[in-house]
Amino acid sequence: MHRIRNFCIIAHIDHGKSTLADRLLEKTNTVNEREFQNQVLDNMDLERERGITIKSHAIQMEYLHDGELYCLNLIDTPGHVDFSYEVSRSIASCEGALLVVDATQGIQAQTISNLYMAIDHDLEIIPVLNKMDMASAMPDEVKDQIVDLVGCNRDDIIEASARTGMGIDTILERIINLIPAPAGDPEAPLQALIFDSMFNSFRGIIAYFKIVNGTIRKGDRVKFFSTGHEYTADEIGILKMKPEPRDEMSAGDVGYIISGIKDSSEVKVGDTITHVNNPCSKAIAGFEDVKPMVFAGIYPVDADEYDDLRISIEKLQLNDASLSFIPESSAALGFGFRCGFLGLLHMEIIQERLDREFDMDVITTVPNVSYKVYTTKGEEIDVHSPLRSSGRQLYRSHRRTVHCCTANHQGRVCGSYHESLHR
Repeated sequence: MHRIRNFCIIAHIDHGKSTLADRLLEKTNTVNEREFQNQVLDNMDLERERGITIKSHAIQMEYLHDGELYCLNLIDTPGHVDFSYEVSRSIASCEGALLVVDATQGIQAQTISNLYMAIDHDLEIIPVLNKMDMASAMPDEVKDQIVDLVGCNRDDIIEASARTGMGIDTILERIINLIPAPAGDPEAPLQALIFDSMFNSFRGIIAYFKIVNGTIRKGDRVKFFSTGHEYTADEIGILKMKPEPRDEMSAGDVGYIISGIKDSSEVKVGDTITHVNNPCSKAIAGFEDVKPMVFAGIYPVDADEYDDLRISIEKLQLNDASLSFIPESSAALGFGFRCGFLGLLHMEIIQERLDREFDMDVITTVPNVSYKVYTTKGEEIDVHSPLRSSGRQLYRSHRRTVHCCTANHQGRVCGSYHESLHR
């Protein structure tokens, strides 16, 4: 365990996370020249077309340092705020983080947001000043910003260029020397945190986990803590460029488990895997429940494809736990789902993935936000649209001014909303 390092890369969008990950994979010979391509961890066509990371990707590297072979588990993360839930899952699975800042742009909003998230999880922060090869780089000014934000010394900031490979050796040395090894107990009852999952049409659901305590072996009987369902660990292994099966994995390891699960409702991101015969006493504290910011209705173009759409969204939710949905019906569009997203980009990506990955033609309604309405009688009513019956009923029942609890109107009278109810 003392030779294992689990870390992630956090930064604002377009500050060079994916390119830095490419250089780390090259330096550790994890990917050969034949397999290499830019943004090697971004395996979705959408990610390559848009030049952004949508999914966090885990991969294991091996690096020889001072005569010892270290195992480095890297979890690359998105930078856009709409995929911040992916970042929270990565941070919960690591002991350290590379904080990458663009030397030409300085610290930006998502840099601060992700840093605070990492500090809350008590991660070791390694600041990296990227794009130092650019003529427009402002190293002195940006270093001052990093010192003010992180509270580190100027000498602790690594000057690097992910494009040219400058500073990569120093980054790897700092990862080994500064980031602590996992602190679990291999002899304790098994506790493994599920931080991601995906559906494979041949093998069922593949769950990605980090073992916090205990040891798991191929063929063990395991159960998921929140559901209580029991399974056999048909295959376990580590995550390299391709999954590599292992017979045994212990505390600190990051990998995957295949148990032949077909029902997507049986696997929940943030759940704990433990043994049937010797279970752990409590589940690992997972991630915060995601709170959707934007809502829109998704309906199949053909009404007969309603069940296919439901199955597609359930499989997509396995791979993107920040997506939420409930059944909904419309007089014009028929039966569909009211989906919650973290933002407009997130909504657009989900619509694209339904089309590309599941061949679903869908109609998406105009996005809106939900309101919590508190009446003068102290009742709380959720209103998704003023046109819904709940809104009309609310106005008929309470012909006095209502208070609307949203980000912009908290505790104040929302006259425009009251007028829309009246209309």
